[in-house]
Amino acid sequence: MARVAVQLTNFTGGELSPRLDGRNDLTKYASGCKTLQNMVVYPHGSAARRPGTTFVAEVKTSSAFTRLIPFEFSTTQTYILEFGNLYIRFYKDNGAILESSKTITGITQANPGVVTSSSHGFANGDTVVISGVVGMTQVNGKRFKVASVATNTFQLQDIDGNNVNTSSYTAYTSGGVANRVYTLTTTYETADLPDLKFAQSADVMYICHPDFPPRKLSRTGHTSWTITDVDFSNGPFLDHNITTTTMTPSHKNVGDTVTATFSAVTGINDGNGFTSADIGRIVHFNTGHFEITSITSTTVVVGTVIKDLGKTTADTDWALGAWSEYTGYPSCVTFYEQRLVFAGTEHQPQTLFFSKSGDYENMDDNYHGTVADDDAIIYTIASNQVNAIRFLSATRTLIVGTVGGEFSVSGGGTDDPVTPTNILIKKQSNHGCANIDAIPVGNVTLFLQRAKRKIRELAYNFDVDGYVAPDMTILAEHISESGINSMSYQQEPNQVIWCVRSDGRLVGLTYQREQQVVAWHQHIFGGAFGNGIAVCESIATIPTDDKEYQTWVVIKRTINGVTRRYVEYINQFDFNETDNTEFNFLDSQLAYSGSATTTITGLDHLEGQVVSVLANGATHPDRTVSGGSITLARSSTKVKVGLKYTSLLQTMRLDAGAQNGTSQAKTKRIFNISIRLYESIGVEVGPDLNNMEAIPFRSSANPMDQAIPVFTGDKEVEFRGNYETDGFIYVRQTQPLPLTILSLYPELITND
Repeated sequence: MARVAVQLTNFTGGELSPRLDGRNDLTKYASGCKTLQNMVVYPHGSAARRPGTTFVAEVKTSSAFTRLIPFEFSTTQTYILEFGNLYIRFYKDNGAILESSKTITGITQANPGVVTSSSHGFANGDTVVISGVVGMTQVNGKRFKVASVATNTFQLQDIDGNNVNTSSYTAYTSGGVANRVYTLTTTYETADLPDLKFAQSADVMYICHPDFPPRKLSRTGHTSWTITDVDFSNGPFLDHNITTTTMTPSHKNVGDTVTATFSAVTGINDGNGFTSADIGRIVHFNTGHFEITSITSTTVVVGTVIKDLGKTTADTDWALGAWSEYTGYPSCVTFYEQRLVFAGTEHQPQTLFFSKSGDYENMDDNYHGTVADDDAIIYTIASNQVNAIRFLSATRTLIVGTVGGEFSVSGGGTDDPVTPTNILIKKQSNHGCANIDAIPVGNVTLFLQRAKRKIRELAYNFDVDGYVAPDMTILAEHISESGINSMSYQQEPNQVIWCVRSDGRLVGLTYQREQQVVAWHQHIFGGAFGNGIAVCESIATIPTDDKEYQTWVVIKRTINGVTRRYVEYINQFDFNETDNTEFNFLDSQLAYSGSATTTITGLDHLEGQVVSVLANGATHPDRTVSGGSITLARSSTKVKVGLKYTSLLQTMRLDAGAQNGTSQAKTKRIFNISIRLYESIGVEVGPDLNNMEAIPFRSSANPMDQAIPVFTGDKEVEFRGNYETDGFIYVRQTQPLPLTILSLYPELITND
């Protein structure tokens, strides 16, 4: 028997596919893991426990899918937008944006409770947050729906629309304000949300959907947002008329109401003539254009002149707008070289529409004049099959992802800007893309392949003088087998690509290509939905300052028998876990800081749930939330309360110690292990999940009435393993405490 000490120095291989269990010849095998759950791989090689999430708010309509979209106005003003059924809500600085305060002068003890607030201006169904009330403190910090509105009063309902009985509450004494949750009305229904694409420039975001005209969301203040259809000053148009059909306008001047009569339906909507789907469409005639406001017949329309038509006599010089209900609207948008670029309508699925340079809302291609370099561009990709455009990504060139392949758009030369006369589109690969926006990372583009199971890295390769797209999931194809619905990139601090799977799991890819780090990890949030795991439905990332990025999620859970969708953010990765009271390793967490107390309130979002507690930096027995509160076993001044989750690392089968070839499939026993930790407490190690050994961290030098300080260094553990052929090592953390594994040093005996 050979006795040997093994070193597992890094985990940059991430979680590897079960189909690679026999590939111990791979370089990544030694640095890979069989399981990496709720652990994040650092580019340096260590594996650390995922920080928990902080609860922010319940979405407006918990019964329906909700999507998060980032909005970055500046480096210091960034927002998360909650898109739901016919509305948008807004978040900034870790909280929801609220309207100005309305002073409360009274709340009745009744069923339902009635609030008095002079000229509050609320409407039935509005959501308000009440705070600062003296006496009836039970209402503070909670959200209510407004009902039975009068000029100076309104009734309280809970977020489900049930009357709030304040009869048993403490009598109102004084003070308090009500703030309405700022909400913007939209026309996007729940089913439309997954297909929204967007591009942002400063305080304006352009939004595309194939069933709606392009719109822009504009911000002028925290509680001042508008969403309107983009009012293009010109174009774009379909190919100009080449038939004998003429158009005769009744008027020609700007602002005139014009009746346009066409001599035939030939050339109009594939020969079908005009329908109500053409209302809002623009029509070019001679030197100008007008917008259709009503349909008289298949050959007669009424509109408003936008640009002088030049004459009122019949002419064949006309063209219909490229976008309408009949033709469909762009499904993709981006900015490239000072142009706003749209693409992918139903009628022209492989056509790109470039605005004039520096004039985003002008699609004038100067059809009747001398073509200038800054004119708008309309370009259709030529191919042997229909390549519907799925995404646009601006990097060193403009990358166009279609269902049949990936293309690059350039101005011919490497540094030449794109113009109407030199635009060059080349196919770079044939993988095909899913209908999900790609992620530009450095000088590469990461995109989801058509079947939603592979993420590919489209990068320029000088050896082939073109782009190549290797599969980022080749070593962990099981990670994405259920399909990926959305992606987000957290640039700092660890360069992680976050992906929401169809089954509700969140998976991450620590991606630092220059250091050969491509490491996948899986994440399951605390709580449950029905009989399964808590479901992650949406994700978005924003920079919070010049140093950190913050990732937000929508999590669906069953809370007290009811489906709830919560907006939460993943807490920042802390590189200095030295203050135990600041640990953030619970999900849907809330924190208390104040005078010593045994009662923690404000936990209504976790009603009926078994929660884990960190009190003054030390673990505390679990509690069940009742009436929105819990009672602690000891008074504490700093408390974290939330849902627990398990972090787990399982190594691959050890391949060491054999005197005759490989040790794979040979009987072996790990009898001792040293685990090198960084700022960690409360760790278990073992050969399987039923035989875990808790590593002791408290010593006689640690006061019993204080939290255990974090530990950095080596811990030696007598391993409980028996003689067997696998040689797995499990490391687990179930407490709301930190864990960072730098390396593992097992000692084993192998039987040759």
